[in-house]
Amino acid sequence: MSARDPVADLRRIAFLLERANEATYRVRAFRSAAAALAALPAAELTERTRAGTLTTLPGVGDVTARCVAESLAGEEPVYLRRLVATEGTDLDEAAGALRAALRGDCHTHSDWSDGGSPIEEMALAAVELGHEYVVLTDHSPRLTVARGLTADRLRRQLDHVAAVNAALPRGFRILTGIEVDILADGTLDQDEELLARLDVVVGSVHSGLRDERARMTRRMLTAIANPHLDILGHCTGRMVSSRPAGVTGPGDKGHRARTRAESDFDADAVFAACAEHDVAVEINSRPERQDPPKRLIRRALEAGCRFAIDTDAHAPGQLDWQRFGCVRAAQCGVPADRVVNTWPADRLVDWTRARA
Repeated sequence: MSARDPVADLRRIAFLLERANEATYRVRAFRSAAAALAALPAAELTERTRAGTLTTLPGVGDVTARCVAESLAGEEPVYLRRLVATEGTDLDEAAGALRAALRGDCHTHSDWSDGGSPIEEMALAAVELGHEYVVLTDHSPRLTVARGLTADRLRRQLDHVAAVNAALPRGFRILTGIEVDILADGTLDQDEELLARLDVVVGSVHSGLRDERARMTRRMLTAIANPHLDILGHCTGRMVSSRPAGVTGPGDKGHRARTRAESDFDADAVFAACAEHDVAVEINSRPERQDPPKRLIRRALEAGCRFAIDTDAHAPGQLDWQRFGCVRAAQCGVPADRVVNTWPADRLVDWTRARA
C-alpha cells in the first residue's frame, strides 16, 4: 500500500479529539508531534521511523510515533480509526438542514487571547468544514484572565488578519470581530473607534453574573441599545454538566465543566430590545454552555429576534460543534431565514454596518 500523510493523520486526530471535548494535554500531544514532523524532510521522517528514533524528537511520544509508522505503512492509524468509529450520531433532518444552511461562524477565539491555536489554523479548519467565512472574536481588555486584547493589540490583530486573508483560499475570508465584555454599567469594553471598524461585534457578560435581576436587565438593555453591538453572546452565562450526544470526556481545559446557574434578568424585556434594535441572540453551541436554554430560545423566537448559531470555538476541532446548536435551534423551530450566519459574508457585513 502507498504511504499516507502522517502529519495530516496526526492533525486529523487532534481535530477529532477537540471536537470530542477531550483534555487539552491529549490534543497538544498530537498537534505538537504534527508540528515537529512537518519540519522534517520526508526522507528523514521515513528513516527515523524505520530506525525507531522518532521519539528522540521533542514533542513526539510513543503513541504519536506508532501512528506515524502506521501512516507510512499505508494504514489508517488505529487511534484515528477508533476516533472515527465513535465520533457521534448523525443529525436529524431538521437539524441537518439548518447545519447545511450555515455559511460561517460568528464567535471564535485564537491564541491571541484564550484560544489554543493560531488564527491561520482556525481559518484552515473552517475551510475544511466548508465554511465561507469565520469571524474572529477574541476577548476584550477587561477580561485579563483570557488575555483580552487592548486597543493596540486589536489594531495589530486587524493588520495580521488582513495579511492572513491575502494568503487564504479564494472564496473564504476571516471577518474581523471581538467578543466584547458588557461592563457593569452596560458599556462595551473597547474603544468606540475600533468597534466601528470591526465587521462583527459579539457582546457578552463575563463578570457580575449574580447581579440582581433589575440591575442585570438594565445592564443588558444598555448594551443592546449600543449601535455597535451585533450579537448578544451566551446571554444567561450558565454552565451545565450534561453534554450533547457524541461529546464525552473531560473539558477542553482538562477537567469537567463546572456547573453555574443562569443569570437572572427580564428575558421578555431583553429579547424585545434585541428585536427592536435588530441584535441577534446567540445560540451558543459549546457543550458546557448550551446557552440559552431551549425555553429562552423559544421566547426569543416569539419576540421576533434574529439568531446566530455559533461555536465559541477555542480550538480547530471545536468549530464542528455547530451541529449541537443546530439541534437545539431545530427543536425550538428556529427557521434558517432567522439565522444571520446563513447569510453570505457580504450580506452579514452589510447588516452590521447598517446597524452602526
